[in-house]
Amino acid sequence: MENAIRTAEHNLRIQHRQSDLTAQIGEILNQDRPSAVVWEVGCGHGHFLTAYAAAHPSKRCIGVDITKDRIDRGIRKRDRTKAKNLSFVHADARDFLESLPEHARFSEIFILFPDPWPKRRHHKNRIMQPDFLHAVAKRAGQGTPLCFRTDHEEYFRAAEATLLYHEDWEIVDEPWPFEHATVFQSRAVSHRSLIARRR
Repeated sequence: MENAIRTAEHNLRIQHRQSDLTAQIGEILNQDRPSAVVWEVGCGHGHFLTAYAAAHPSKRCIGVDITKDRIDRGIRKRDRTKAKNLSFVHADARDFLESLPEHARFSEIFILFPDPWPKRRHHKNRIMQPDFLHAVAKRAGQGTPLCFRTDHEEYFRAAEATLLYHEDWEIVDEPWPFEHATVFQSRAVSHRSLIARRR
């Protein structure tokens, strides 16, 4: 009985969290009801997306990160630049996807230096998984680019292989669309990048 109560309480907390997230995202997107959103998954301190939003003032940009301190830093950067087209949301990427209003679609997706989860037993935690990429594809129009960058060679090869055989995405040979170093990129000795487009 105690386990059933704990499970019910846990489920209720999840429902409240997703309800709050849905309201927050709805408020952001209802500012101008954009049909397309630039999404940075795991935005860190917001360096990249703040620069991107400043360079593309007509695009609605949203950065999502699971660490609240990073989001707080991103918000401070946004406020200093007075970027009206930029928002940061404290959330898990999958929760964010599930909480998007029906009209929202991605015009670009950036996944920059995600946690590589280097131990084999932790690979299931990596964001570049077939099911996640399928869920993202449902919110992306044909030709939408997904830009991935990492300094972890094994993770790069695994992500490349996943995209190479994914029914929703096709790797393309294109120049990187916008260059601005993240904190992780500035610390990296080297990195590798790829771009895939929604089939």
